[in-house]
Amino acid sequence: MGASDELLAVAVSVAREAAELARRSRPSAITDVGTKSSKTDVVTAADLAVEELVRTRLSQLRPGEPVFGEETGGADATPGQVCWVVDPIDGTVNYLYGHPWYAVSLAAQVDGVSVVAAVVEPVSGREWTAVRGGGSWCDGEALRVSDATKLDLSLVATGFAYRVERRERQAAGVARLLPKVRDIRRGGAASLDLCAVAAGWVDGYFEHGLSRWDWAGGALVAEEAGAVVRLPDAADAVGPDMTFCVTPGIAAELRDALADVGLTERLP
Repeated sequence: MGASDELLAVAVSVAREAAELARRSRPSAITDVGTKSSKTDVVTAADLAVEELVRTRLSQLRPGEPVFGEETGGADATPGQVCWVVDPIDGTVNYLYGHPWYAVSLAAQVDGVSVVAAVVEPVSGREWTAVRGGGSWCDGEALRVSDATKLDLSLVATGFAYRVERRERQAAGVARLLPKVRDIRRGGAASLDLCAVAAGWVDGYFEHGLSRWDWAGGALVAEEAGAVVRLPDAADAVGPDMTFCVTPGIAAELRDALADVGLTERLP
């Protein structure tokens, strides 16, 4: 077993256990809910418990490797060292409401680049996995992006911020974009929206303001399925704080359309 295979085996094992904890603990976890950046940005007891579980398991299976998580942060790795990036429940609002579109996302990164990923859906049990340079899969089936070539016939996903001021700007831009595409979808879990591009369930996805834990797993799944992926604040970024993921046949057209409607600008 090679190094990437070993990392993937750990990622899948830990993400599976974390997903089961999230699913099993939901009835009690949603009675203990706090907020973070705004009153709509929620955190449940399960978010904290799942991240703690992931940290504990990784310390046992990969001792000495740092973990960077949504809820409790963490130090970055030294150059060349593996760093684990975890979103314990991506789609916490969905989780709170009982909407099944949420996931545990776990990625191993080296020098800030994801090398393996496991995104596990607690309700459906679907497992999205990827190895850099080796492909991506859903429940063991190889993934490939759609063959869309016309933006006006393409289904595009997005997401919105928690802060009202930013949501207003995003909504106005999406309203201007809507006539240029087949339709818009808003799932509420960035990792799964990125995986949806990988599966060809949508043709593209963009969102402002994602954090590293939001895209670390799903972006690799999409990239290994053939998607054009541009991450926030990278040299080739579409916008200074935008995650952009799309099938190649409409990449240039979608990028131009986002610029036309003002969605490539940094939002307040």
